[in-house]
Amino acid sequence: MVKRQLPKPRDLAPLMQFKKFDFNASRRRLSAALTIEDLRTIAKRRTPKAAFDYTDGAAEGELSLSRARQAFEDVEFNPSILRDVSQVDTSTEVFGGPSALPFGIAPTGFTRLMQTEGEIAGASAAGAAGIPFTLSTLGTTSIEDVKAANPHGRNWFQLYVMKEREISYGLTERAAAAGFDTIFFTVDTPVAGARLRDKRNGFSIPPALSLGTIINAIPRPWWWMDFLTTPPLEFASLSSTGGTVGELLDKAMDPSINFEDLKIIRELFPGKLVVKGVQNVEDAKKLADLGVDGIVLSNHGGRQLDRAPVPFYLLPDVVREVGQDLEVTLDTGIMNGADIVASLALGAKFTFIGRAYLYGLMAGGRPGVDRAIEILKDQIERTMKLLEVPSIEELEPKHVTQLHRLMPRNSQTLVDQPQ
Repeated sequence: MVKRQLPKPRDLAPLMQFKKFDFNASRRRLSAALTIEDLRTIAKRRTPKAAFDYTDGAAEGELSLSRARQAFEDVEFNPSILRDVSQVDTSTEVFGGPSALPFGIAPTGFTRLMQTEGEIAGASAAGAAGIPFTLSTLGTTSIEDVKAANPHGRNWFQLYVMKEREISYGLTERAAAAGFDTIFFTVDTPVAGARLRDKRNGFSIPPALSLGTIINAIPRPWWWMDFLTTPPLEFASLSSTGGTVGELLDKAMDPSINFEDLKIIRELFPGKLVVKGVQNVEDAKKLADLGVDGIVLSNHGGRQLDRAPVPFYLLPDVVREVGQDLEVTLDTGIMNGADIVASLALGAKFTFIGRAYLYGLMAGGRPGVDRAIEILKDQIERTMKLLEVPSIEELEPKHVTQLHRLMPRNSQTLVDQPQ
């Protein structure tokens, strides 16, 4: 029998310690977020449906996005043992310069629509964390203002080649003049994908007021207050072109883009040239032969061609074929630091986050972006320590097994099967 007694006050005192209450509600919310999914939940609660769905959604049935995320969930890690991981080094070199972490912020359009600080929050947070920031052609902050927000960090520019080529050439020259060291030549957008959530929500810039948007705005007055008291949304890099949003989008996506355009941009830009949107081994090999500095394996976050290849599945084959000739990087579907570690182990030189950063932005502006980066950093370090790998360079394919739910059907095998 266990002897029982009444607790003494001095025994209770150590147990009666309450966490000091933080009267800053935003800081309280962000500190309670332990995962990117937690930030997504906060973002959904605080952002109007049309803006949230623009970030969260993908093309058509959203199969490409769900498959990309499933691919990362189907990773099995293979840890080592008895290695000193009291310290781990998460720094790396990519496209001719350093990064404190093996991921950067991907280009995103209409960013100030999600939260009024937009690209300024992303660029300044990236600079503070020592990672690169990528500005989209369809960003809502100018090239020069991003440079001012991140004066000492690495800034990159994502370029759409437009029907009016002189606009693209001018943007390329502005990026070079502002000290951007890398340009992302984007090749997966001959036309815009069918973003059905946006169509159903009547998405527009500026947001159009309707009965639905007004009802949706009632519990989110802070978003509308920010929106109505800050400068109007526009494509800051394209503000001199004029025209409606639809006209600007039409200029930004040109189905006639070709390899000659790539050659011209190479001649105009003195920094690193990276091709974004590569989706097969053959194209990767051709680009390696042309001497580009790197590629981004990407299906545009599932926002262009639905049922497109999953970049994470492509990664080992592409690295095997061209990894010695150019730097292979990856985006689409990353929601956890473990996703980044798995990509690095299979040969990716670097990775990019889009939605993960925007969830943080919508959840709390600049502090929310800081929190998103911090969450991923902690997850990367913890995963590396549990794998017992002390540096990025020591991650190898042996540390990861890709478990496949979707396997290509072998046509010859099907023919040989008994009827």
